[in-house]
Amino acid sequence: MSTLTFYGAAQRVTGSCYLIRSGQQQILLECGMLQGENNNKKGGKGKKSTNKEESAPPFPFSVSEIDAVIISHAHLDHSGMLPLLAKQGYNGPIYMTLQTQALLPTMHKDAAFLQQKDAEWENKRRARAGKRAIEPLYDMDDVERELALCEGMAYGTVSEILPGIRLCFREAGHILGSAIVELWIEDKGETRKLVFSGDLGNSQAPLMRDPAVITEADLLLLESTYGNRDHQPLDQTLSEFSAALDAAAQSGGNVLIPYFAVGRTQDLIYHLGQLYHSGQLKQNNIFIDSPMATSISEIYEQNTRLFNKDDPEFREIMTHDWQQWLPILRFTRSVEESMALNKIAGGAIIIAGSGMCHGGRIRHHLKYNLWRKNTHLIIVGFQARGTLGRLLVDGVKKVKILGSEIAVKAQVHTLGGFSAHAGQSQLLAWAGHMRKAMPRLYLVHGESESMLALQKRFVEEYNWDASIPTLGEVIHF
Repeated sequence: MSTLTFYGAAQRVTGSCYLIRSGQQQILLECGMLQGENNNKKGGKGKKSTNKEESAPPFPFSVSEIDAVIISHAHLDHSGMLPLLAKQGYNGPIYMTLQTQALLPTMHKDAAFLQQKDAEWENKRRARAGKRAIEPLYDMDDVERELALCEGMAYGTVSEILPGIRLCFREAGHILGSAIVELWIEDKGETRKLVFSGDLGNSQAPLMRDPAVITEADLLLLESTYGNRDHQPLDQTLSEFSAALDAAAQSGGNVLIPYFAVGRTQDLIYHLGQLYHSGQLKQNNIFIDSPMATSISEIYEQNTRLFNKDDPEFREIMTHDWQQWLPILRFTRSVEESMALNKIAGGAIIIAGSGMCHGGRIRHHLKYNLWRKNTHLIIVGFQARGTLGRLLVDGVKKVKILGSEIAVKAQVHTLGGFSAHAGQSQLLAWAGHMRKAMPRLYLVHGESESMLALQKRFVEEYNWDASIPTLGEVIHF
């Protein structure tokens, strides 16, 4: 009998990791990094996760015994520990979609760079305190070692990755390359099918297609990030977005938007392009201030065939590039180009990382703009406790940025409908296609309150019992 062990994303959102054992073979499904704060069972305040603590080695399993790795998509909470896996000796195949394989070099090299910078900063502090220095989790060599193991697969292709084990990826609609994982496992003459939802996309999102429909499984692992609520309707969010841009134009100030490089930035470019083509956009300059977001956007350009078909004009224009869709858009790669943006007193939209304002170029733009009454800061994503973004959303009056105390006089707008995750009703509808098969259902990748709410809805809607696993729990199937 095969087993599955929940090593991550059990009653928490990040750190996705599951180990499947079938006979003598072992498959690692996901190898994600913990991010933000702990998501404990009560949903209360947890200690902020750091690379040196919870994400640190060793893995809770023997790396040398893993035969294959499967990754659903490129986000770091699903793939970010792969370089460490390679560093610790893993040299087998890592399966993913072709698009995820294209995204990983940019994302993991950026992660390694940040690991190095974090270690340097921490070691300066440790040196002053007379403590031993630490090393980053992994470096560029480890990333290169990992990337050499990656094997991309096309959507819909069924491949035998190990004797008696077949794999197929289906579109999940979350970000480019995101996948639902189908896994058929033969054990003692019987075949069992495991389906892992990965992160399911929001059907309101403009670029990605809706998640593929799957009707049969013996075991279903379902994400539950927004298991306790539905998203605000997109039309309402877009109206709020347009109103905030209009207010900024009227006041003569700049618009700052902290970005999430994969998915969110590209969706924003699309929405801004719609406003531009309809004559509603009053700003004359839009800057994507990030080498990483620029590289990711270029990969999106190369995969427009996977975009939603609802906007044929956009698809036609995007056979060229983003700037054909939005002519006033500029990508800034160099530090010098980024610094030059700080001289712009008004009329610009600046989209820069990081999404929660805890690092990256957005901090420089906040330093030069937050104290201006005519600046408008638009928050388009979740802000974790303890981050600068969360402080600004909560209405703090002064913040310290890059060593300077800055008065917060900018207008802050928080928009809630741009999520790339399925909401509660969408999760129920997608899993509902399997209600005749009624597979064993486990809720993962969500905080406890989200899981409990979704668990209740499954009983109410389908009379279907959903289990909520604990970290380290082992199930047989």
